[in-house]
Amino acid sequence: MSSKERITVEQRWVLGLTSIGSVMVALDVLVVAAALTTIRQDLGASIEQLEWTVNAYSLSFAMLLVTAAAIGDRWGRRRTFAAGLALFSVASIACALATSVPLLIAARTFQGIGAAVVMPLAMSLLGAAFPPERRGRAIGIFSGLTGLAVLGGPMIGGAVTEGLAWQWIFWINVPVGALAIPLVLRWIPESRGAARRLDPGGAMLITLAVLGVVWGVVRGAAAGWNSPEVIGSFVLGGLLLLGFLAWERRPPQPMVPLTFFRSRAFSAGNAAGFFLTAALFGAVFFLAQFMQAAFGSGPLKAGLQLLPWTATLFLVAPIAGRLVDRIGERPLVVTGLALQAVGMFWISQVSSSTIHYSELVLPLIVAGCGVSMAMPATQSASIGALPREAVGIASGIYSMMRQLGGVAGVAVLAAVFAAAGGYESFTTAFTRALAVCGVLSLLGALAGLGIAMRRSTSPGALVARQEPVRELA
Repeated sequence: MSSKERITVEQRWVLGLTSIGSVMVALDVLVVAAALTTIRQDLGASIEQLEWTVNAYSLSFAMLLVTAAAIGDRWGRRRTFAAGLALFSVASIACALATSVPLLIAARTFQGIGAAVVMPLAMSLLGAAFPPERRGRAIGIFSGLTGLAVLGGPMIGGAVTEGLAWQWIFWINVPVGALAIPLVLRWIPESRGAARRLDPGGAMLITLAVLGVVWGVVRGAAAGWNSPEVIGSFVLGGLLLLGFLAWERRPPQPMVPLTFFRSRAFSAGNAAGFFLTAALFGAVFFLAQFMQAAFGSGPLKAGLQLLPWTATLFLVAPIAGRLVDRIGERPLVVTGLALQAVGMFWISQVSSSTIHYSELVLPLIVAGCGVSMAMPATQSASIGALPREAVGIASGIYSMMRQLGGVAGVAVLAAVFAAAGGYESFTTAFTRALAVCGVLSLLGALAGLGIAMRRSTSPGALVARQEPVRELA
């Protein structure tokens, strides 16, 4: 490895500690899913209350991502990241100590707020620590660990719930956070974004707009997509979003400069990330259930049966990150999401009749290799499209789009699953839901075509590739 490619000790600490924060946050997206039955029995929860133990986290997480990124740019990314870890750890204690479902839902809400601070600031610190010519490799490792946490959530939750108790899926966050916070303050250098005033009006509008849209998505299946509640949520969210766009044209230093979206790579990377995560979260939600329904597997065994899919993230994503530095993001985004689509369509076809588990191994590997290629590339395209001082707000926007994609993916697949017969016709409903995962992946591949091809692999060219966007900030 040449001196230009060597990662410094400081960069290793940044990569390791930001990855730890990201893994904690990503793990808690779905780790609770495997424990829902036990929580229902222990706390006497209703089905709707169980849904909110998941949705409360997703709502608060999605609402505050852009605002948290803007605060970090102004007050210091390291300091804000450490505060997010502290809030997430304290909220995890509250989740573990909850003696009723309302208390658990409230604690999960604050856990989501902590997650909204941790995730974009982790990517901001990573982007600030690594120059463009080395950022792809770092993002590959970061994305591989994050994706592995998302996919491994149900398996880890099942293992902890079966081996200990459901409270321990939250207790495990506490020692990790307690160790990470002082290390973050000691080893990660402080960085800030471009000096700009806080934009409370913009922050309020984007937060409420996201709340309206996400509320409509998560309530669609339960309340009915044609219900006044859901339609009203979408309409209100849309109007608030239009209000946000109008507001951001007024201040001299807007929270989200709309000129960012003139960058084709930035817009295309965010769109591809949205569809990638929609397909990924939807597939995680239903594949774990399929393993239990088709093969009688418990939560832990179902997670182990998904290893041909999940293990590829740890193996392929770091390699994909290095390839980003050499050939650019577009080939990896388009090829990766096309492979994920092939894997999802393949699983949909073979699962339409009685099958053996061995028939799923190869399509799981294909889908896993696809998402492992695309995940670091979409993140690199979005963050790398803007100048270095804008990496904070770019990370916040990308994180928000990814979180919205995850919520939307689960909701859309759940609607398709229910319309095809639901649990009473599980096989038919599952095959249609996985086919929709394939369609979402193809939409992501099409969005990836908007990312410009990289014409040179030299460090100077990588920096120059970002310079034209500087005028957008």
